[in-house]
Amino acid sequence: MLYHLLFPLSQDISFFNIFRYISFRSAGATLTALLISLILGPIIIRKLREKHVQEKIREEGPPSHQVKAGTPTMGGIIILFSVVIPTLLWANLTNPYTQMILLVTVWMGLLGFLDDYLKAMKHQPKGMVGRKKLAGQVVLGLLLGLLLRFFPPSKNFGTASDILFFKNYFVDFGVFYIPLVILVITGSSNAVNLTDGLDGLAIGLIGLCAFAFAGLCYITGRVDFSRYLSIIYLEGAGELTVFCGATVGAALGFLWFNAYPAQVFMGDTGALALGGAFGAISILIKKEILLLIVGGVFVAEALSVIIQVFSYQMWGKRVFRMAPLHHHFELSGWKETQVVVRFWIIGAILSLLTLSTLKIR
Repeated sequence: MLYHLLFPLSQDISFFNIFRYISFRSAGATLTALLISLILGPIIIRKLREKHVQEKIREEGPPSHQVKAGTPTMGGIIILFSVVIPTLLWANLTNPYTQMILLVTVWMGLLGFLDDYLKAMKHQPKGMVGRKKLAGQVVLGLLLGLLLRFFPPSKNFGTASDILFFKNYFVDFGVFYIPLVILVITGSSNAVNLTDGLDGLAIGLIGLCAFAFAGLCYITGRVDFSRYLSIIYLEGAGELTVFCGATVGAALGFLWFNAYPAQVFMGDTGALALGGAFGAISILIKKEILLLIVGGVFVAEALSVIIQVFSYQMWGKRVFRMAPLHHHFELSGWKETQVVVRFWIIGAILSLLTLSTLKIR
């Protein structure tokens, strides 16, 4: 909105030419998101308390978590406002990449909101039926896949993606492209949701991922940088940097309230929205494989659940003390804050490793 209102004024006042630069608008989106989250946070938390929108702690979870019962949940509302509003303010809204990432974020946010609503307000312990939630994720993945396949956001946007560590080599998914989009969207959103089990854990990792993706989006949208690094250049993809900047700011702001001991939990409203958004970004900039590295902690958390369930159903034995993985380390003697900070450190290392792969080609 600010871009469309102020940049045209640059024809008469040269100062407003600054709004043409993605770097400036991304910084503006980051600061705006941080301010919105810090301002709205106390208001929304108070409203959630008044409405008794509270977390129900599972009895089978770690005993130390029982003290968290009654903590407001559905705090992902703060995140959604803090990501969507700055993106609307600072991004180019005619850009198809911007439109698609907003579609994914709002869609998944509403899906998560419905699940949180059923749990907290309608007192349905399991919330939305699993197959219905999965159906919502699959339909979104199918819609995004069809849009990208038949209405590509840039001229050279196809079904091929970059391959790690190899220069000028690409993998073309062809007819499997739309199933890939569905898999990435559902997998990433559920992985973030599974990780959201300790105070500050998921949102801190999201902030690190957003920072790394901001760099990837900016480079992908620059013809000179992408040519130098031998990656796929996508005209207009740089606008996603603004969204990533807003996510960094929103993550920092929400962490203010979600840090141990948490005043609010993001719930599925935030977890599904953010997970789906970063799955979508990896698809939009052709970095689906890199998502496995930058989101390595999320991948490990999801795999721990899969392994635990498979092992127990096949042999009646558990591989981990408890899944997801963060609970395993809690029950192994690590304090909650130790698990969170150590996972953050791993996330930071993975983010740096992700950016370094651009040069190792």
